[in-house]
Amino acid sequence: MHHSNQLAILLSLETGERRALLDALTEVEREELATHWRLWARPEQLPPPGDWRTWLIMAGRGFGKTRAGAEWVRAVAEADPAARIALVGASLPEARAVMVEGESGLLATAPARRRPLFEPSLRRVTWPNGAQAHLFSAQEPETLRGPQHSHAWCDEVAKWDNASARANRTWDNMMFGLRLGPRPQALATTTPRAVPLMHRILEEGEDTLVVTRGTTNDNAANLPASFLDQTRRTFGRSLLGRQELDGELIEEIEGALWSRAMLEACRTGDTPQLTRVVVGVDPPAGTGGDACGIVVAGLAADGSAHVLADASVEKASPERWARAVATACECWQADRVVAEANQGGAMVASVLRAASLSLPLRLVHASRGKVARAEPVAALYEAGRVRHAGTFAELEDEMCGLIAGGAYQGPGRSPDRADALVWALSELMLGKTAAPRVRMA
Repeated sequence: MHHSNQLAILLSLETGERRALLDALTEVEREELATHWRLWARPEQLPPPGDWRTWLIMAGRGFGKTRAGAEWVRAVAEADPAARIALVGASLPEARAVMVEGESGLLATAPARRRPLFEPSLRRVTWPNGAQAHLFSAQEPETLRGPQHSHAWCDEVAKWDNASARANRTWDNMMFGLRLGPRPQALATTTPRAVPLMHRILEEGEDTLVVTRGTTNDNAANLPASFLDQTRRTFGRSLLGRQELDGELIEEIEGALWSRAMLEACRTGDTPQLTRVVVGVDPPAGTGGDACGIVVAGLAADGSAHVLADASVEKASPERWARAVATACECWQADRVVAEANQGGAMVASVLRAASLSLPLRLVHASRGKVARAEPVAALYEAGRVRHAGTFAELEDEMCGLIAGGAYQGPGRSPDRADALVWALSELMLGKTAAPRVRMA
């Protein structure tokens, strides 16, 4: 009987009958009830039937992937004292913080009477029956060369170091060592990204691979409503939202100047002290309420650039986008505004001045198309000289839609946000050569 039916029967009882049933349980039975995974799990969080070798859970954030992984490992360990399990994370700190000690990790989800022992210095988790799991980092592929395992849980495989060969080497070494017991199995849990290792796993034969897909909303009952509302407002149906929330594997556009993997690699949580901050602006072509790209970026003492905010506004009147520029300057204490003036330099300057913007204003006249202007800025990303201080869904969608050679295949009619980014980073890092025919307003 499925757990939803069991719960339905329990809830259908009169209060007195239900209390009598629960009161009749022993202390151990009550503890087991609270941690009885098959009673509380959604069907897609339970191991699929069949003789599979790899189970891939590819779903949006908050789906419950970590809980599913931890519960699968617990079931394997408790069923087989000889189980030897590899726990592979993007890094050792992440493996420990998420897979072992996290809110949905091995320690938190285990019944108190059967909680495993974690020995951080040995990178080892040991269950009371003798089953063991060892932690490994995808940053150290060679540590998986030699050890043998019966099972493996690989977390956030799309986040592993796909910029080098480490991700593939980690996976290969793990699979070579997966040879203990009669039925070795690996579980990979991840939010999808179009990186080489993801494609490798998905190309595994149907006779050995089972794929579970899901969305953030699938676990809405266990997530704060404010989180769901905020993420949908922020990401909507953007490509990044479809990837991070809906669990879609968004393929890279061939020939794009930026890739998703490149942007993920440049993301950072810490922004250093900045020596300059500028606001790049790509104004609407007219007064008809088109979008206005507004991007804030800063330069650090070590020469790296940091994208700080995307303050762009949609369907904006001149007064509205000018106020948005002024607000961005005030919030980020910007030193300069760099605005494209091809559509009428006098209008751009007067609109910004009307918004009481007293900062220096540099009007730049574009002599090349948006994609051509973006190419040297994309090269800065490839060189590792640009960081993103957060996730900017709509801006990054536009960046990944700019194709070398002049085409644009991203959302909307024009990459206004991406163009504002290009103006800001060109001002900070490329100098006048990146913006010919420049004059001060």
